[in-house]
Amino acid sequence: MISLSDIPAHGGTPVTLGMGLFLAALATAPFWLESVGLYQYLGIEVAIWILFAMGFNLLFGYIGLHSFGHGAYLGVGAYAFGLFQQGVAVNLWGGLLAAILAAAVAGAIVAAFVSHRRGIYFALMSIAFGQVFWFCAIKLHWLTGGEDGLLGIPRPDLSLGFVSIPLDDNRALYWFVAVVVAVSVLALWRLVNAPFGRVLQAIRQNETRARFVGYNVWLIKWLTFVLSAAFAGLAGGLFAMAQESAYPDVMSLHQSGLIVMMVLVGGGLVSFWGPVLGVVLYFLARDFIGGITETWLLWFGLMFMLMVMTRPEGLAGLIHVVRRQLGHEAATRSEAPKTKEV
Repeated sequence: MISLSDIPAHGGTPVTLGMGLFLAALATAPFWLESVGLYQYLGIEVAIWILFAMGFNLLFGYIGLHSFGHGAYLGVGAYAFGLFQQGVAVNLWGGLLAAILAAAVAGAIVAAFVSHRRGIYFALMSIAFGQVFWFCAIKLHWLTGGEDGLLGIPRPDLSLGFVSIPLDDNRALYWFVAVVVAVSVLALWRLVNAPFGRVLQAIRQNETRARFVGYNVWLIKWLTFVLSAAFAGLAGGLFAMAQESAYPDVMSLHQSGLIVMMVLVGGGLVSFWGPVLGVVLYFLARDFIGGITETWLLWFGLMFMLMVMTRPEGLAGLIHVVRRQLGHEAATRSEAPKTKEV
């Protein structure tokens, strides 16, 4: 099975075919979504989940910490955004900053308890902390609205100082979300292709060896957890703005399981772009198979099982193997005439 370490680093330059295709799809989605039988709001959902999945894969794929309670930070971000709009001021940048900071602080606290763990112990503790956040969202009715959640969260205008752009329309909101996602993905790309990204992979491969060569493994794991939670919080703030509500289900174990499934199916363990493929595949399955049968999640689950059993490196790994095979065959064909001439 290939791994992220088998994919050559790009030195942080974003000028790659994958980045070009991603940005092109992000920029043109509103113009072709309806023509292929989809709807405009789907673009917002997919973009937000891509942001969540890419941030999650920093922890899951790059450093190998299998967090199964990461939906908690998506929910913390959503609640922080809603509480800021309803209790402080109707302000877009303030709300998003509150979402990022709240999720980062929550992640920092949890990471302080779990960063010295790996494997099943880390996974179980991440689930336990995720359930604590979910339980608090249910019980702290005076703050979170209990099971009803926060309703009627306003969508603030995009204020750039010299101009204010309303985001009430889904198409306008999509363009804003797309810009946020594009900037975030570029930042993540630069991060994982910097020396810091290689250190993450070194820790994933052999934590003891990384510690012996001088890296502060605990601190790097803690920092990665905080960064991943901050990206989840940003996605949660955008989610609350899009839904105009925040509710406990956002941080449930079900949501945490979905993001793991998306990243695994897409191939986040072997590719930077794996989470994008997984998110797109999930939403396409939900809309196309869901239009045929109510049991679409059963079929997606079977697809997930088949993928894990036959191609554990996911869609991205499958594409990488096919490209390598095609490249090998092309090289063989190009060398054949030379051999004949000799």
